[in-house]
Amino acid sequence: MSSRTSPAGRPIVIRRAVAGDAKRLTRLVRRSGAYEGKYAAAVEGYRVGQDYIEAHRTFVAAEAEEPGGRILGFYALVLAPPELDLLFVADDAQGRGIGRRLVAHMRSEARAAGLDRVRIVSHRPAEGFYDRVGAVRTGTVRAHPPAMPWDQPEFELRIPSE
Repeated sequence: MSSRTSPAGRPIVIRRAVAGDAKRLTRLVRRSGAYEGKYAAAVEGYRVGQDYIEAHRTFVAAEAEEPGGRILGFYALVLAPPELDLLFVADDAQGRGIGRRLVAHMRSEARAAGLDRVRIVSHRPAEGFYDRVGAVRTGTVRAHPPAMPWDQPEFELRIPSE
């Protein structure tokens, strides 16, 4: 299966998220296998709202261009200060290049916005992924309980000009 198709073999498109995607994005975050066990508290009650989607450059990888297609993953880019705020890929869609495609798309969006770097505060289980897509470890964000009871790796993703 190529990275251009979904787990069901359908073509994948990356499109701007719309307000109607909010509930599905929230479900994708809350059901993430990366947030099971001791990590569950970090996403319990988490909500991706319509206001969030409208305030940030939020894009989805979906099985269809129209909003009704299954969402396989998404990201949100905050421009000021530049940060990849969220990046999630559905558990059953991982390992198929969707996360890499979302990062490549985010790089294009960041470049178009005139950014030369993007900060990423990662979830520990995603640390290897960010390393593989070229982000450079810059430090550690210390725990701030109760919201985040563990330290998080911090990365920087450089955005080369074309």
